[in-house]
Amino acid sequence: MDSTTLATFRDTLYTACFTRARDALFDLTDALVSDSQARSLVELSQAACFRRAWPSVYAALDDGQIDRAALQRLFVTHLPSRMIGSRLVLGLDVSSILRPDAHTSADRTLVHRSNLPADAIPVGPGWQFSALVVLPDPVSAATYILDTRRIPSTATATTIGAAQLQAILPLLARSGVPVLLVLDRGYSHAPWVLACAGLPCVCLSRARKDQVLYRPAPPPTQRRGRPRLDGPRFKGSAAHTHGDPDDDWMGTDATGKRIQVRCWRNLHLKQARHIPIAVIQVIREGARGTKRDPRVSWFWWIGGPVPPLAEIPQLYARRFGQEHGFRLDKQTLLWDAPQLRTPEQFERWTDVVSSAHNQLILLQPLVRSGQRPWERRTGLLSVGQVRRGAGKVLAQLGTPARPPQRRGKAPGRAAGATVRRAPRHPVIRKGTKPTSNTAKIPSKHVVQRE
Repeated sequence: MDSTTLATFRDTLYTACFTRARDALFDLTDALVSDSQARSLVELSQAACFRRAWPSVYAALDDGQIDRAALQRLFVTHLPSRMIGSRLVLGLDVSSILRPDAHTSADRTLVHRSNLPADAIPVGPGWQFSALVVLPDPVSAATYILDTRRIPSTATATTIGAAQLQAILPLLARSGVPVLLVLDRGYSHAPWVLACAGLPCVCLSRARKDQVLYRPAPPPTQRRGRPRLDGPRFKGSAAHTHGDPDDDWMGTDATGKRIQVRCWRNLHLKQARHIPIAVIQVIREGARGTKRDPRVSWFWWIGGPVPPLAEIPQLYARRFGQEHGFRLDKQTLLWDAPQLRTPEQFERWTDVVSSAHNQLILLQPLVRSGQRPWERRTGLLSVGQVRRGAGKVLAQLGTPARPPQRRGKAPGRAAGATVRRAPRHPVIRKGTKPTSNTAKIPSKHVVQRE
């Protein structure tokens, strides 16, 4: 990739995507790309490429507007060719932005909290975002974001994720490369299977071992009554329901430990009988046998023929790059740092973070000065190294944003004006209404069930 492609990306971002307060939004994006020392919005406003006063940051996030459809087209158009191989591997997952004390912020729900002690409450008030990204090979934080949307209280991760795919997959179809979607176990349920049935992609999803599927129904008999709709049960945790696999492969992993992959085809869920599911079991002798590194893992393959079983472990391992990408956005690009009041403001900030993230990916082949003397010099630079050297490249490219205009001093609040207390919003708890048997159960820990 040359600098012309990056310049085109930046010009389109400024002219077509940032439709209001575009100068301040673009300067904020450049500050996020190039200033590796900032730890807050105020510190970003002191970056060399941010030519405005610090209130312009908050004004841009409050009054600015971003054309999200144009932003999606921009991201897809400039997808780096090095991330496209024989198939395009996408990841879809949710990430939480905790806001436990933001009582003036609307539409907060109970979202998942990760990396907690075993006795801690696993949910907290905040917002949740669904991210669709391109997963790199080898696994790293250098994911490429295609779309990030907030999950409102009136929707679920399933409905938002399906809407993202319906908007992005037609744009990706122009490349002619088959698309593989890799998912965590949170998507291994009937609503998601039904939602992605008509999408032009195949899906590899991790599954729980206790989920029950069924084999095809037996042929009708001459007896009275309705014919059976489902065949024998299949449950991962019940070995007597497995039977002989349709396909089996055994080999070794990168460390020389034995690995076995088995596959059972033509299974289905009761709620989605017309959609065949191939269940895959992966047994790894080199695993530690913990919750994070189990020896036995279960997966679902939905849509299209199952690839060679030897590829399944490596394909699913690509999904861990999305976790690294979330950590990059939060720890390096300050995604969860600003204390913005409204969800609309945070959605604009999320689009700014996504634009900065993707520019760092486009800058990888162009940056030469981001490495320190003691760091390895093999392959592409890491995203952190690219960010350290991005300022020099951006200075050579220039900026399409206009310089700030002198505004003079603001008149301030009018004499006698009444400042009203900001309205408070309760935390919205998703879930079904309590019945007579569950009316006495407190609902503070109820989360959405899909």
